[in-house]
Amino acid sequence: MRPPFVVVRGRCIAEVWEMSVEVVYRNGFETDTEYGCKARESTLLMIVEDPFSEPRIHPGDVYATLGLKSYIREVLEGSLDSMIATGKLAYTYHERLFRYGSEGINQIDFIVEKLHKTPYTRRAQAITWMPSKDLTLDSPPCLQRLWFKVYGDSLILQSEWRSRDLFRAAHMNMLAMTELQKMVADKLGLKVGAYFDFSNSAHIYDKSYEDVERFLKTAYRRRDERFKVDVFTI
Repeated sequence: MRPPFVVVRGRCIAEVWEMSVEVVYRNGFETDTEYGCKARESTLLMIVEDPFSEPRIHPGDVYATLGLKSYIREVLEGSLDSMIATGKLAYTYHERLFRYGSEGINQIDFIVEKLHKTPYTRRAQAITWMPSKDLTLDSPPCLQRLWFKVYGDSLILQSEWRSRDLFRAAHMNMLAMTELQKMVADKLGLKVGAYFDFSNSAHIYDKSYEDVERFLKTAYRRRDERFKVDVFTI
């Protein structure tokens, strides 16, 4: 069979995420997982044209409404980095982006400096994957790479994820990544441009199926003529 590949494009994060959940849940390929359960999955590209337009936070995502502030602090400020030294965490995204490897490379500072000196560069990227550690981890990083590019007076961000719990994690991931995008844009005196979010495997685990059904029923009732999202299935 042809593996499912979906592109969802829209104005704001909440709408793009909602439609992505629906498309992957309805049309994704059901497969086994390494956790002993089933999941529906698709390769997924989400394009958010105006990441800070409202609604930014989806009212139906209880995970975002309860834990968003602490998650953003974790990614942008390193609030949980101390747990790596004690062995309670194998990594954090902040550690991998701001203190990568034994040399502690601040990849975000490099990106700001590179774009300041050479706005047209195609080398403003950061990675998280460390083969020396991640090949043997039970839960290695989902985020793999960030790529920043200046177009005119705006800064775009492309993020790449090897694996993604679309229903329980992706929305908060998108919110945190766009906060990082804004942080870099502010340092460069630029506007926040479009956000591109690519997952090799965007999936919904079978334990979430009932929750997704309830979520979509509520989502249908909330939608109005302003909800405009383009979906392409390849």
